[in-house]
Amino acid sequence: MERAELEAIVRNGPGAVRRGDAWFLTDPGWPAERRAEAEGVMARADEGERYGMGWLAIPTGGTSGAVRFARHDEKTLAAAVRGFCSHFGLGRVNAVDVLPAHHVSGLMARVRSAATGGEHRTWSWKQLDAGDRPALSARDDGWVISLVPTQLQRLLATEVGANWLREFRIVFIGGGPVWPALTEAAATARVPVALSYGMTETAAMVAALRPEEFLAGARHCGRALPHARLGIGADGAITVTGESVFRGYWPAWRVGDEFTTDDAGKLAADGGLTVIGRRDGVIITGGKKVQPERVEGALKAALAVAEVVVIGVPDPEWGEKVVACLPTVLASEVPLVDPLGLAPYERPKLWLTVDPWPVNPQGKVNRAAVRAAAAAQIADRGKPQA
Repeated sequence: MERAELEAIVRNGPGAVRRGDAWFLTDPGWPAERRAEAEGVMARADEGERYGMGWLAIPTGGTSGAVRFARHDEKTLAAAVRGFCSHFGLGRVNAVDVLPAHHVSGLMARVRSAATGGEHRTWSWKQLDAGDRPALSARDDGWVISLVPTQLQRLLATEVGANWLREFRIVFIGGGPVWPALTEAAATARVPVALSYGMTETAAMVAALRPEEFLAGARHCGRALPHARLGIGADGAITVTGESVFRGYWPAWRVGDEFTTDDAGKLAADGGLTVIGRRDGVIITGGKKVQPERVEGALKAALAVAEVVVIGVPDPEWGEKVVACLPTVLASEVPLVDPLGLAPYERPKLWLTVDPWPVNPQGKVNRAAVRAAAAAQIADRGKPQA
């Protein structure tokens, strides 16, 4: 892919902003405060200008919630497309795209289709969720779609939605942990799911489970795509090496093609990747380590809910205590039972409700916002009563 071709894709998307020789993808729905923060980052002088690379800046908030832009270009994205097509045996990528254009998954859906001469069909998630679904015309390589777990759950809730998903060659699931009850529901419905692992910094997926492996019973994130190499550091951190690794966070420039992620994981002998959880989100309570994602998965299964966030808050006796946060709208409907499979120290010591429940346009929860709302509630409880 040439730079001019990628620039054409970028500038035709909503929220694309040019600053000098660089393009930035922004969310048109950002509130004024968030927009001002992004403008401040975009105004910083380009430290990598001399390299002529890293000119495409894609937003990534990480767990901090602060606006950051990961630097990519036609070389990093082209490497990701080659690896993707080789892994799944696709000549042309025909994609139905319900994710925002400023998000790396939405961008890569457009880039893969353009680079391979496939068809790209933008569709509103609200339309899809309301039952207005595009008809999939016959294509030699079939159709693909990328969803976050909550979107998959919504579509599986009706037989019509499940039938539509079965028409795809591949249904990619990423953007957050997938709880066991959801994976089993998708397998029972015979949906060709590909569990995947990737991030903005790696130009989307670098590991993926093929649908035939998923339907045969595998439940990990698959093996590395041909353009990437995965490793596990001494502290359990997942490392990614390859041509699709980003050039640095704007405006800085990074050298090298290895990136240490904030995720902890393990690799099986056959290369299958299992993501354990966020390294920076580990809760230490009474000297015991608690992975929030493990607790969230158990709670989602036990309570039959799609939305729950587990955090650690300071505690004078235990160092931190485990707190579960639910959307207010669910709280009155959920029986707070003890989930099976959790040790006593893993079980929530406090339940909080958050309203409104903070999610981005693709339905992924803003964990930083949940944490802030929970902290405010706990602070209010500690104030002396008038």
